[in-house]
Amino acid sequence: MSSESNSSGDNSIAMIKRGEEDEGNDKRGGWKGRLDFILTCIGYAVGLGNIWRFPYLCYKSGGGAFFIPYFIFLLLCGYPLFFLEASYGQFSSLSPITTWRMSPLFKGVGVGMVMVSGLVCVYYNVIVAWTLYYLFMSFRAVLPWSQCGNDWNTENCVDGSERIVTNSTQSNYTTLNSTNIMSNISQYVISANGSITHLSAKTSPSEEYWENHVLELSGGIEEAGIIRWPLLLCLILAWFFVFLCLFKGVKVLGKVMHFAAPFPYLVLLVLLIRGVTLPGALEGIKFYVLPKWEKLGEFQVWGDAALQIFYSVGMGWGGIVTMASYNKFTNNIYRDALIVPIINCGTSIFAGFVIFSVLGFMAHQTGSSIEDVVSQGPGLTFVAYPAAVAKLPISPLWAVLFFLMLFTIGVDSQFGMVETCITAFLDTFPKTLRSRRVLVSAIACTIECLLGLPLITQGGIYVLQIIDWYCASFSLMLISLTEVLVIAYVYKTDRFMSDIEFMIGFRPHAIWIYLWKFITPAVIVFIWLFSVITLGPVTYDGRSYPQWAIIFGWCLGVSSVIPIPALIIYQILRERGSLRQRVIKLMKPSEQWGPSVQEDRDRYYKHLNLQKRMDLTARQIEDDDDMEKHMFLPTTEKSSMPV
Repeated sequence: MSSESNSSGDNSIAMIKRGEEDEGNDKRGGWKGRLDFILTCIGYAVGLGNIWRFPYLCYKSGGGAFFIPYFIFLLLCGYPLFFLEASYGQFSSLSPITTWRMSPLFKGVGVGMVMVSGLVCVYYNVIVAWTLYYLFMSFRAVLPWSQCGNDWNTENCVDGSERIVTNSTQSNYTTLNSTNIMSNISQYVISANGSITHLSAKTSPSEEYWENHVLELSGGIEEAGIIRWPLLLCLILAWFFVFLCLFKGVKVLGKVMHFAAPFPYLVLLVLLIRGVTLPGALEGIKFYVLPKWEKLGEFQVWGDAALQIFYSVGMGWGGIVTMASYNKFTNNIYRDALIVPIINCGTSIFAGFVIFSVLGFMAHQTGSSIEDVVSQGPGLTFVAYPAAVAKLPISPLWAVLFFLMLFTIGVDSQFGMVETCITAFLDTFPKTLRSRRVLVSAIACTIECLLGLPLITQGGIYVLQIIDWYCASFSLMLISLTEVLVIAYVYKTDRFMSDIEFMIGFRPHAIWIYLWKFITPAVIVFIWLFSVITLGPVTYDGRSYPQWAIIFGWCLGVSSVIPIPALIIYQILRERGSLRQRVIKLMKPSEQWGPSVQEDRDRYYKHLNLQKRMDLTARQIEDDDDMEKHMFLPTTEKSSMPV
């Protein structure tokens, strides 16, 4: 009798909790339009790496041949992880932390995701602030990085209008690529003010504008210097823009993304049309896409392809889980999960044509080879490409379009990462914080902005490089590996597939089970090993860092992985029973796990009970068949069987 009353009491408490959560989820909100989720995911996944990293990797790794390992890893790792995260995010309608009610022992996976997003947000918006600064500086008749003779330029600055003289003939030349100068004769540049510079020491106006004016770059991380006030204003503006789009939740964000997601594609198309009409553009595009098949035999190429897929699709950050959690429960997430990754990868390839058409033009104009002008990272977006744009007719127009596109791409990804952090807090403390979303958003944006202040000092880019180098590298792979292994072997793929079938109305192909259980974990281990093996000490522009800075970087990188074992230990210690009982209980889904809407939850538990009865019946039939076989065995065989 007492056990019955206890169980009924437990059920009552569980129902009260579910009712409270259901009410909380009504306040949580969701996407208003059918395209809101897809557009937001595209904006989140398509980031600055698609513009400044993929084209360089493609050229370096064999041109068009690089597409082969790139798409192989998309199929083996990108698609399975995206579908996995989007599915359990939509099923639970919860953030990356609270969704681990499916297996509470591994709650640290969600905490790690949120920590990675929070750390990357700090420096990502600094890059957006740089973009804003360049955008504002583009509204001029003459682009400030197009010529020498400014306060920030040195006597080494060369913009192409100088004369070259040799120490033998003292002949004047009007271009820097003259073939009349023999290689064994010293060459010098005479600028307009009469200063003489050896050609080996020359620097471009765009490079000096970036280092001497925008950054006012110091000699190393030990020399922090002062805050760059123009960059501080741009950083505040960037965070204010993020706050305006997120303080009301996804109902505003969804509307913003109807413009913010397609706009970069429009600008990229305009830039491509302009780029392919320039002299030298075809050579640049050939350099980008012509395959070098021998490169496929290099381990580095396959590792780079796997790493690029891992970063660009957005697995392990928590953003996919967060965005999917705002979907309707019956949304066809299978269809969406097939659309978003391929659009993301297609964007990378498309952006490569835009970049290399203009770099080909720049190489043609300067008489240089494309290897001399191509770059990656900030060197491409803030030095090489602006230098190329400065040589175009009506250059301010193209500069405005380019940096407006970069700003839009940057804040699209920033929206996803910041929303991941905000939603995590709101879902973890729904009673206290959900009604105070505006305040939570303001506090989150303010804290992230303050954390970004060291990155806009004169030595700030050295700090930014540390965060970028260590925070989003090996830790992401470990988080994703734990995630897929727990769902495959603890929660079980059969139940996970059954949940998806219950949610979308049909069962996806069984190939996904094999991918989640065997192939994708193996690929992640390969990517992790490649990342660790190739991850040397952090450097910036060839400058090495002191030992304390490298240790600081490793601490940042490990910080997002520590919650996984730490919370496993904490959860076990606070649970009751023997060690085995605690672990088994914490590995099973909690009573709060399931769809958020009460009607869907009731149907789900009926569905689970029906499945249990069917499994039990199937086992009984198997047992009866075994007994029948045993009864009709010959006497000799019966006697040989163990009693």
